[in-house]
Amino acid sequence: MEFSNSYELLLELRKKNLLQNKPKRWWPNFGTFEVVLGAVLTQNTKWENVQKALENLKGMGLEDIASFEPSYLAELIKPAGFYNQKSKRLITLSRNILRDFGDFENFKQNVEREWLLSQKGIGFETADSILCYACGRDTMVMDAYTKRLLKKHGYEFESYDEMKEWFERGVEENWDKLAELYENDLNLCYSRYHGKIVEFMKRG
Repeated sequence: MEFSNSYELLLELRKKNLLQNKPKRWWPNFGTFEVVLGAVLTQNTKWENVQKALENLKGMGLEDIASFEPSYLAELIKPAGFYNQKSKRLITLSRNILRDFGDFENFKQNVEREWLLSQKGIGFETADSILCYACGRDTMVMDAYTKRLLKKHGYEFESYDEMKEWFERGVEENWDKLAELYENDLNLCYSRYHGKIVEFMKRG
């Protein structure tokens, strides 16, 4: 696979039919509070473990998580690892969302990246995952798979945001050639692009 920018990389990944039987926007339950939970729970663990924890939280919303005691939530999310730490962070995050936005729908419409990054335990990847997959924003997620793929092809960046800017610039500069493929929806493009990278790298 040879590419000189992120647009060419996307075209190469599109040829590989990587997202069979996956949700349209790759991350399950796009646009729901479950994405926020999953974005925190997936830190330092495999997605399969996160799915077990999310199954234990099925039907529970923002207000439920905000009302829990850390020890109770920790038991429910145990399969995801680091459960004591993650339970405290999820409860605090949920309470802060309610305090600053009132409800999840308002949060989706109005949260800024800076607000997310100011929350304990929310780094760049988690913030962008929430923005892209929970809030439907036009932003692409960078992760370890992305970094590994680029390094393999001689691309290294000094920071997360520099790598993100490289990806987004390549897509946006060529959006006239991509818009029809992605229903004129930049979020759809970014979410599927991120998914393609992850699925490609999982294949080894």
